Amino acid sequence: MAQSQVKNKLKIQKGDEVVVLTGRDKGAKGEVLKVLTEKRRVLVKGINLVTKHQKPTQASPGGIQKIELPIHVSNVAIADPKDGSPSRVGYKVSKDGKKIRVARKSGEEIKQG
Repeated sequence: MAQSQVKNKLKIQKGDEVVVLTGRDKGAKGEVLKVLTEKRRVLVKGINLVTKHQKPTQASPGGIQKIELPIHVSNVAIADPKDGSPSRVGYKVSKDGKKIRVARKSGEEIKQG
C-alpha cells in the first residue's frame, strides 16, 4: 500500500508530552508544538535545536537564533502519565461512548494538552 493511500492519522497530538527515542536528543522530554501530518513529523519544544543565521530585516534585528526543526514521529513516543517513561498509544471506548487515548504501558488515560 502506497503512502498516499494511507490515512495520515497520527496517535500523537498537539500538546502531548513526548520522549525522544533516537538521535542526539535521545531521552529528552518535551511538549508537541505542531503536528505535520502529511510529512509524518512533529515539532517538539526544545528538541532538535539548530543554529540559524538570520539577516536583519525591518521587522527583526537578525543575528544567530536557535530554532526547533521537526522530528519524525517514529522517533518519539508518548510519555506515560504515571511515570514519564515512553509508551505506545491505545484506544478505549468509555461508558458514554467516547473514544479515549490510553497509554499501553500503564493503561492510564492520556490527557489532551
